[in-house]
Amino acid sequence: MSGTAATAAPSRPAARRSRRRPSVGRGIAWGYLVLVVLITLFPFYWMLRSALSNNFAMIADPSNPLPVGFTWGPFLRVLGLESTQEAVAQGGSGASVPLLHYVLNSVIYATVSTALIVFFSLLAAYAFSRLQWRGRELVFSFFLAALMVPGILTLLPNFVLIKDLGLLNTFAGMILPTALFSAFNIFFLRQFMLGLSTEIEEAALLDGAGKWRMLFGISLPMTNGPIITLSILGFIGQWNDYFWPLLVTSDNSVAPLTLGLAIFKQSSPQSQPDWAGLMAATLIAAAPMLVLFMVFGRRIVNSIGFTGLK
Repeated sequence: MSGTAATAAPSRPAARRSRRRPSVGRGIAWGYLVLVVLITLFPFYWMLRSALSNNFAMIADPSNPLPVGFTWGPFLRVLGLESTQEAVAQGGSGASVPLLHYVLNSVIYATVSTALIVFFSLLAAYAFSRLQWRGRELVFSFFLAALMVPGILTLLPNFVLIKDLGLLNTFAGMILPTALFSAFNIFFLRQFMLGLSTEIEEAALLDGAGKWRMLFGISLPMTNGPIITLSILGFIGQWNDYFWPLLVTSDNSVAPLTLGLAIFKQSSPQSQPDWAGLMAATLIAAAPMLVLFMVFGRRIVNSIGFTGLK
């Protein structure tokens, strides 16, 4: 028995080493993975390289993989920290573009939109998953049908409605069309709530708790993971939204950052846009979303995968 145990003991590390032994298939898989990562990250590197270049020098040497005429000027001028003379000397725009004002508008637009979308989606998902009422499944099937309607088909009716309500060039006009209904969010939350235990709710009901208390006191704490996931995804989507604000907004006082970047591109008095400054502004606009996804990326993936099993 002792001899058998002695011979079995060293066989386990040997088995582990054999499993870790490199093979052709493993090498091909790792090579493909590295290639995909490099292809994905290359646009961000090129943006950073362009943002650290002198605009005139970059145009003269566009294929150089390193910053051409290294300078912090593009970041300084998009933040309004560079004089007009210095900006023009580097091939930048002499116009004043209030980038921080556009950032604030995007924060307001994305935050309020996301909060309203998630809140009303939570109410609808609770009604479809925890409440019993006649025609519930039929109504939910109509909600699912909305997932198959391309969003571009609703742009014109929404624009006419916002115009008739006199909400053009306002935050309300940008926010309201998407604030009350999101078929995906409702489906996502409903699928998660269907898997929650009903025992706690039944006990609370016996203690005299109402529907609102059961929603916000019981179901909401147990659903905080999917809610955070939808909030992050919704915030990223609203932050990157361009076409809808372009339709309903022509006033810079409420224009989000996506429109501010377009205005920055068109504001250069030179014969061509300030590409270095535009790349710097784009990096500043993308930085908050990259940080959000790096911090909460694992939570998003796990929550979506868990919900899909329901």
